[in-house]
Amino acid sequence: MDLDALTTARRAEWTRLDDLSKRRRLSGDEVDELIARYQAASADLADIKTSAGRTPQGDHVSTILSRARLALTGASDNVLRQLPRFFLHQLPAALYRVRWTTLAIAVAFIGVVAVSGAWISGDPALVAALGPEAQLEQYAEHEFTDYYTENPAAVFAGMVWTNNAWIAAQAVMFGVTGIFPIYILVQNATSLGVAAAVMTAYDRLDVMILYILPHGLLEMTCIFVAAAAGLHMFWAWVAPGRRTRSSALAAEGRALATVAIGLVFALALAGAVEGFVTGQPWPWWLKIGIGAVALGVLLFWMLVLGRRAARAGETGDLTEYEAGTPTLVSG
Repeated sequence: MDLDALTTARRAEWTRLDDLSKRRRLSGDEVDELIARYQAASADLADIKTSAGRTPQGDHVSTILSRARLALTGASDNVLRQLPRFFLHQLPAALYRVRWTTLAIAVAFIGVVAVSGAWISGDPALVAALGPEAQLEQYAEHEFTDYYTENPAAVFAGMVWTNNAWIAAQAVMFGVTGIFPIYILVQNATSLGVAAAVMTAYDRLDVMILYILPHGLLEMTCIFVAAAAGLHMFWAWVAPGRRTRSSALAAEGRALATVAIGLVFALALAGAVEGFVTGQPWPWWLKIGIGAVALGVLLFWMLVLGRRAARAGETGDLTEYEAGTPTLVSG
């Protein structure tokens, strides 16, 4: 094959293919032409590589074909262009899907805290079994409240944020087991119940509630949401419906992974409230009010934007182009 002769004969066709590839909008006829010229140029590149190996002409055609392939198959959006859709559509839709499960978890969690706290505080022997009286008194009178002020606010907020974000991420990721989210919830509920029993024994339950509410409103809601997302993944594996288990789990995983990402930001806000608000000598109505506003931000995303996104058909999952065309099933 004469490489120079082929280049001279095909140059106009390659140039036309490159021109079509650079256009933002193509008519139906131009799309058909782009496909035909792409196929022809691919055959030319194969001939060049077979006969002459790697050459400047072959590299030129390969570059044109790469640009044409992007024009045919599309390219992913710039990350900055994806952010509005993530925060205004995908994340709210994913949060909206787990709203009722989150509520059920919250009610059950509060019930476990109340029952365990009342049970332990109602029996002096159980309270005494928690530790020496002097140690329990020290905890109730000083350690519980000192915990929120013993470290610099920024350091404390960062420490709380990373710890809670890791717990929430685990609840989502390992939710498919059906055990891990429940384990986290029961562990936290019983720990709070024990703390409430100790504080009750020394008439400090009101102090505990006042110190927990400012940041706990948002922080615990985030944990409830994470556990709900994890349990939804578990249920998709147990009851996939007409989908295969793998496709159901993949769809839920993609949709609810957005919850884990969103909770990182929500828990950052909760950590800021715990680090910079909870331990401050401000009126309690102000501190709890700040915590309520922080919770309101999450509820707005979940219920208001989430409902709007759900009505628009969002599920929190990737688009079909991003995730791949699903397998069709009959019935």
